[in-house]
Amino acid sequence: MTAVAALARYAPRYRLEIGEPDGSEWLRVDRILEPGSPELTELLKRDDEASGHRTAHANALSMLSFYAGRAPATALLLWALEGHVLDIRPQNLWVRPHDGHGIAAVAVRSADFLPGGLVTLYDVVLRQHLLPLAEELHRRTRAGLRQVYGGVAAGCAMGFCAATREEVAVEPAYLLERWQTFVAKAPGGLSRLGDVEEAAGKLVYLRNTCCLYYTSETGHGTVCGSCCLTPRETRRTAYNAGRPILTT
Repeated sequence: MTAVAALARYAPRYRLEIGEPDGSEWLRVDRILEPGSPELTELLKRDDEASGHRTAHANALSMLSFYAGRAPATALLLWALEGHVLDIRPQNLWVRPHDGHGIAAVAVRSADFLPGGLVTLYDVVLRQHLLPLAEELHRRTRAGLRQVYGGVAAGCAMGFCAATREEVAVEPAYLLERWQTFVAKAPGGLSRLGDVEEAAGKLVYLRNTCCLYYTSETGHGTVCGSCCLTPRETRRTAYNAGRPILTT
C-alpha cells in the first residue's frame, strides 16, 4: 500500500482516486478558480440547496469550510506524517461535488511529490488554491476577507484534527506539533484565525471567525461547536466533556 493510499485508514476525507477521472460530474480545480467560473457557481448552488442560506456570503463561507476540509486534507496529512508534498497543483486536481454539502470525492493526476518541503506546501495548498478561492468568493459575495480566510484555516485544521478521531488514529500531540509548524508562517494570517488544541484525547479547533451556520435553514439558530460566538472556555469545557455545543 502506498503512503497516499494508506492515509484513507484515518478518515474518508483522506481517500484519493489516482488518475484523471472520467465523467462530467468531475470538476478540475484550475477551472473552479477562474473568475466567474460556472464550476464554482455549481458548488455554491449545491451548498445553498442543501443548507438554505439566507445570504450569499453565508453560502460562500459554508461552501468554503466544507471544501477546504476535504480537497487539500490528504496533502496536509501526508506532509505532517511523511514530510512529502503531494502534487495537488490545481491543474492536477479534480473534485466531484456531493449531492448536498461539500465534496464527495477527490482525484489527483498521479501520486507524485514535489521538492521544497513546507514552502512548497504553502504554495500548492494555499497560494495556488485555497487563498485564490477565498478571494474569488469575497469578490462574488462580499463575504469579509477575514471570514473567508477563516474558512480556509478551519478546513486546514480539520485536515489534522480528523486524523485523531478514528479507530486508527494518529497521536494528537504529534499532529498538534505539526499543525503549529504549518500554521506559524502560513500565508493569509491563518495563525490568527483560530487554534488547534487537545481535548478528550483528540484535536479540536477553536475558531476566531464565524461561518454563519446558525443563519441557515439547517442551522436552526444553532452555532457550530467551534464557533467564536461561544465563549472559548465554554467550547473547551464542552469538547473536554465530549459533548456538542448547542447555543442559540
